[in-house]
Amino acid sequence: MSEPEGLDAGLIDRFAEIVGDKHALRSPQDVAPHLVEPRGLFAGRTSLVLRPASTEQVSRILALATQTGTPVVPQGGNTGLVGGQMPNRGGGEIVVSLSRLDTIREIDLESNTATVEAGVILQTLQEAAEINDRLFPLSLASQGSCQIGGNLSANAGGIGALAYGVARDLCLGVEVVLPTGEVLDDLRKLKKDNTGYDLKDLFIGAEGTLGIITAAVVKLFPRPKGRELAWAGLASPKAALDFFGIAAGMAGGALTAFELMAATPLDFVLAHVPGVRPPLEAAHPWHVLLEVSSGRSADDARALMEEILAAAFEEGAVADAVIAQSQQQAEALRHLREAMSEAQKPEGGSIKHDIAVPVAAIPEFIARADAAVTKVVKGCRPVCFGHMGDGNLHYNVSQPVGMDKAAYLEHYRAMNDAVHSIVRELGGSFSAEHGIGRLKRDELIATQPAVATDLMRRVKKAFDPAGIMNPGKVI
Repeated sequence: MSEPEGLDAGLIDRFAEIVGDKHALRSPQDVAPHLVEPRGLFAGRTSLVLRPASTEQVSRILALATQTGTPVVPQGGNTGLVGGQMPNRGGGEIVVSLSRLDTIREIDLESNTATVEAGVILQTLQEAAEINDRLFPLSLASQGSCQIGGNLSANAGGIGALAYGVARDLCLGVEVVLPTGEVLDDLRKLKKDNTGYDLKDLFIGAEGTLGIITAAVVKLFPRPKGRELAWAGLASPKAALDFFGIAAGMAGGALTAFELMAATPLDFVLAHVPGVRPPLEAAHPWHVLLEVSSGRSADDARALMEEILAAAFEEGAVADAVIAQSQQQAEALRHLREAMSEAQKPEGGSIKHDIAVPVAAIPEFIARADAAVTKVVKGCRPVCFGHMGDGNLHYNVSQPVGMDKAAYLEHYRAMNDAVHSIVRELGGSFSAEHGIGRLKRDELIATQPAVATDLMRRVKKAFDPAGIMNPGKVI
């Protein structure tokens, strides 16, 4: 689809009438926050941001958009990292913000579900679950601003994926507005349902290219009676793999987090984030943050953590470790891990990779990737951290000290090619949890089987024959 220049004033008025002038943002000042994304990689323009308050209003917007051929870009909390929520530079796309659809419609304690609208902030849902002695386990660094609709549209992962799965695994049903304005009401609470195609899974992870998710039924879990967090220092990724084997073997499903971090991202956090402290007395080349949970008692969780660490010390997998002695200390340890993305910014240009490989291949991937990126840019600094328990690493590469940022970022494509070629050889994925968006669309098309691309395009055409839904993203 071509990029039309701006929107007709009369058409803008027709869209604005649906939501009311107060919620049809037109001025550059009001529109600006919707055109800035976290990494600053994608600039966009729009003459109009619509903030509907109901599924019915979303339906009317999309029906008019299909009728007039007006491209629509859905936007949640605007925390996406691949440009999927950004309009193009032409100015002819409208942004539909879901932030006013922010009602938790129901918490059903007997079925352990919550029915929530797309604009509900993730942390708000977590807190509502906690008040009801339940757990919603999706956990992201952006949870204070990201929204459930965006989490589902990107199939978000995060720390809790090891034990509880990704966003798709946590969703039982959806309400979706199709590009035609039709509403698919599939807000069911069933864990078992073999009645035909599982349509909800087409919309989860589709990044708003097939329709707009307006509500969802998500799973809740009994709140653990005990949760213990520990930080360990160790010598290598191979030692971390051995440690993971010990922890998983002893804890099984009670192992609810296992995060791997190199020394470099921790050093960045200690240098640039106010108020933090080193987790251990001595420095170590690699670190692991692990959590175990118990449905029985706090004592049970503590005993399990102590047994895991004792076995890891005995096997030589861990050099040092500390168990959080209070909730405050646990939050401080979590903050060290969660701050790693933000702490890279003061270090200059960063080339990002959101990859997944089989867990057993992680040590090989890191060794090969470190060698490969150094060949692309001598003196670059690998910044590796992520969800080792499910094979997902954020393998970022910071610029050499003193190098011009713009000159470094010119190597983005070459660096991606070097890392992603290793990922493919190891049977992995170059997009584990951030999505495709604009950033990775061309690489997806170039590297996946042609039949897969063709099938995706057929699905897109069937759902969105007018081509209005988030054009230029994913496929």
